[in-house]
Amino acid sequence: MLKFLLKGLMRDRSRSLLPVIVVTLGVMITVFMHAYLSGVLGESLEKTADFSEGHVKVETKAYADNLSQLPNDLALVGVDTLVKSLERLYPEYNWVRRIDFGGLLDVPDSAGNTKMQGAVMGKGLDLLQSDDEATRMGLKKLLVKGRFPSKAGEVLVSDELLEKLHLRPGDRVTLISSTMFGEMAIYNFTVAGSLHFGINLLDRGMMIVDIHDVQMALNMEDASGAVLGFFKNNLYNDKHAVATKTDFNKRYKNDGDKFAPVMSSLSENGLMGFSYTFVKNIAGFIILIFIFAMSIVLWNAGLISGLRRYGEFGLRMAIGEEKSEIYRSLIGEAALIGIIGTITGTILGLSVSWLMQEYGINMESIMKSSSLMISDTLRAQITPTTWFIGLVPGIISTVIGAALSGIGIYKRQTANLFKELQN
Repeated sequence: MLKFLLKGLMRDRSRSLLPVIVVTLGVMITVFMHAYLSGVLGESLEKTADFSEGHVKVETKAYADNLSQLPNDLALVGVDTLVKSLERLYPEYNWVRRIDFGGLLDVPDSAGNTKMQGAVMGKGLDLLQSDDEATRMGLKKLLVKGRFPSKAGEVLVSDELLEKLHLRPGDRVTLISSTMFGEMAIYNFTVAGSLHFGINLLDRGMMIVDIHDVQMALNMEDASGAVLGFFKNNLYNDKHAVATKTDFNKRYKNDGDKFAPVMSSLSENGLMGFSYTFVKNIAGFIILIFIFAMSIVLWNAGLISGLRRYGEFGLRMAIGEEKSEIYRSLIGEAALIGIIGTITGTILGLSVSWLMQEYGINMESIMKSSSLMISDTLRAQITPTTWFIGLVPGIISTVIGAALSGIGIYKRQTANLFKELQN
């Protein structure tokens, strides 16, 4: 029976070619839209993760409990050994050190006395040994004045802070803060350049410093506030991240020391966890609406295809074919068309999605004034769901449409079908 239906569809393209094309296009659009929304809606979340949270984060238990206070006196110690261990255990991540701190930025006059001061929040990361962190956070495209740091002792500050303190690139400034042992820290820096983040909180008073300078300034040699892990493909995988977190924490589950390291995943980090859940649910809701709309279109296509064939059904009944046989063959043809269209549409949709995932669409020209948290390259993201999401509009909707149209075969009298054949 299946072989017979397949031959019929291949030989009579008038009833198979257009439906297959419609199903293929519908499935391709559905698959691509799922990958597109999964990538684009999660992009701002990814950028926030790049800036502060990472895909997974390791910190001490005490630091995690007092995170809002940026308690560097509760920071991780022996991070060189810890990072080597993480790289050995979980090589699928890139592991980086980060230090967040606060303090006053003092601007001296020509005599060395304080001329102006401003409150700052700072972030220490690897600026000099590698470009990975600067690229991950998109810092170089945010440069407004001056240049990027090229040697120890140079810092980047927000452009608004630069103007407020009447600074220029090359000026000397002094950071007044506290060490990880609670002592006063005073350390001199040279302003290399300024950044515009596009986010008020960061633009009011942010400074970016090489992590080795921060370790020297705050007496945190071989220490850091946190160690962040990023998937090497730059795409967050919550299931894998949670598995990594669970495995790591098992190694320290019997350790009551408040300075013992503890790992958390992006989806569990307070506000970021809420944002992740919110974005995930919004993306699912939008995709659900789109699938419903595409299902209606393909449903109607199957319905119309069946209604236009009542003359054919009359002829088949005239030669003695039962109504149930005609109905089953109609459903079988719809299923074959759906399967062929779904396979073809899924392949095409995944191909387009892969190209957009790997290369993206550069929107830099129209996003020059955007914030740090928004990427200037739009990318899709292929997830396991993307591979199967085309089944709903491709096969199920097409079969349902054909089934509804076929019901009319049972409602009409044989005489009416003969009349349609004659017309």
